[in-house]
Amino acid sequence: MLCGFGQEAAVLVNHGEPMRVAYTCPEEDLQWAGMACTDDDPCPIYLELSAVASAGPEILVAGNLHGTSATLNSILLQSGDAGATWKEAAARIRGSALDQVQLYDSQHRWAAGETQFPLPRDPFFLRTTDGGASWRHSTVGEDGSAGSIQGFRFDSARHGEVIIDAGKASEGGRYLSFESETGGDSWTSRGTADRLPKLPLAPENPEWRIQPGKDGKSYRIEQQTGERGSPLASFLIEVATCRVDPGPLKEPLEPK
Repeated sequence: MLCGFGQEAAVLVNHGEPMRVAYTCPEEDLQWAGMACTDDDPCPIYLELSAVASAGPEILVAGNLHGTSATLNSILLQSGDAGATWKEAAARIRGSALDQVQLYDSQHRWAAGETQFPLPRDPFFLRTTDGGASWRHSTVGEDGSAGSIQGFRFDSARHGEVIIDAGKASEGGRYLSFESETGGDSWTSRGTADRLPKLPLAPENPEWRIQPGKDGKSYRIEQQTGERGSPLASFLIEVATCRVDPGPLKEPLEPK
């Protein structure tokens, strides 16, 4: 699946104040999540940021948009100018969250996540081989299988490893190991284990971190300089308040 750009691809300009990721309260999203958002009982929508990584002026930040009881969409934010401007690198994936990222070089990057509804399942990667101009989607394991990515690492543009937590009820072992020789396009099982093995972790960016703002209303992307963190960009946590009545709730839709 090629992940292109939608209406969310507008450029956000960093003027020093918290930026707001766009969310327009699509009726289909709200129906899928079972959210009846009315004037009397509106639905706040929140941004959650989970991971940040950089290579030179390139920065990737991963996370999700969610309501009070359901994850609505994945979010992958990208800056190519050290945080001066931002855009969504890949189209949002309904019901999914991204929580790990790796930038290997100027062309190859990965973001890892899973579908969150109704429980974590279908772990997947978004990957780019052209510096973020386009992203492709690939799953790890069988479609519909339970699990979440515990750790991954690519040590070349082609070779990578990942550990999946398939849950306590998984037959043959809770933790599943996979390896890719195709840059994450396909994955081969390398065994299972009852105990969590040593995780293949992407190289850390100790100079970067995601911090809640002092007012509790924003996330700050900080770059460490010595013992202090310098805020580079910030994003509002509450991005929308939906007051669209979706009418009679339909059967939940499968995430796209």
